[in-house]
Amino acid sequence: MKIGIIGAGQLGRMLALAGYPLGQRFVFLDQSEDAPGAQVGRILQGAFDDPVQLARLAEEVDIITFDVENVPVDAVREIARKRPFLPPVDALGASQDRLHEKTLFGKLKIPTPQFAAVDSLDDLRAAAKRIGIPGVLKTRRLGYDGRGQYFLREDADIEKAWTALGTVPLIYEGFVDFSREVSIIGVRSTKGEMRCYPLSANTHSAGILRYTTAPYTNASLQKQAQTYLKRLLKHFDYAGVLTIEFFVRRGKLIANEMAPRVHNSGHWTIEGAQTSQFENHVRAILGLPLGSTEPIGHSAMLNFIGTMPDIASVLTVPGVHFHGYGKEPRPNRKIGHCTVTATSAAARDRALRSLMKLKTS
Repeated sequence: MKIGIIGAGQLGRMLALAGYPLGQRFVFLDQSEDAPGAQVGRILQGAFDDPVQLARLAEEVDIITFDVENVPVDAVREIARKRPFLPPVDALGASQDRLHEKTLFGKLKIPTPQFAAVDSLDDLRAAAKRIGIPGVLKTRRLGYDGRGQYFLREDADIEKAWTALGTVPLIYEGFVDFSREVSIIGVRSTKGEMRCYPLSANTHSAGILRYTTAPYTNASLQKQAQTYLKRLLKHFDYAGVLTIEFFVRRGKLIANEMAPRVHNSGHWTIEGAQTSQFENHVRAILGLPLGSTEPIGHSAMLNFIGTMPDIASVLTVPGVHFHGYGKEPRPNRKIGHCTVTATSAAARDRALRSLMKLKTS
């Protein structure tokens, strides 16, 4: 079978690498002819809303998926009538607007920070008064890795935040005084089979994921996360991998956002789980039996952001696996990662500390 992927970034590349042993072929749609996916498949060059190239992709493949959320929903609805498009278009659309996403979480009884739509400076003043400061003003659309956000620490920040972001629809969210950030990745097949990976603990800096450790063992939080994830999977009649990122506050989970795709915090599953998130995504959209999501020991994933370390130095660390994406280095860009696996959490953490000390070039 031939699978089309809208987006040829590192996630698309890793989907293809996981799908080839299953006998699948891949074609990508991307604006860049030398995106990471070019290493493993043919790229149809064009914008994500290019009707000609989208139609061409639909003609060439049997099923279509995506590796990014910024795929215009209106543009893909037409091809979704011609070919299976998974995860569903409605899930893609919900993830693109933070207000719609948070509203859906509320309907499904998934806890969120307090939030309010903001379309004017007066709206922002009212939201800050009702919800309180500190808080975060965010663009409703197209914000990721810390982009499109302004943190309000005092009343004087209200006008500054509006000046910085006020040209587009916004959402104001109350600040969550969390003890930990975690994410859960789950998968549902077209046959309705569901599996969940163990929670991972995530550490961000400047809004960008720096490293992940898994499994994050907490039976109560795992149960909460799986309950919320399954509500979303069933709501959308979902097929594929779905991720929810949470804040942990006083033993409870507060949902931050969802991602209807394979996720950076799940890269550890390539070497650290019985079946990677990438392979399970391919299995799910094809209606194949899902693989085990059980962890293999203890794992950590470290992103290479902006610059790459010396590969020989990385490979001296026991249990490490190196992944370079073939992307040009530039500030705040994810250009590779490594995973380390160990038989104990202590050994994993020692290896992670060693990796974090390596110089980049």
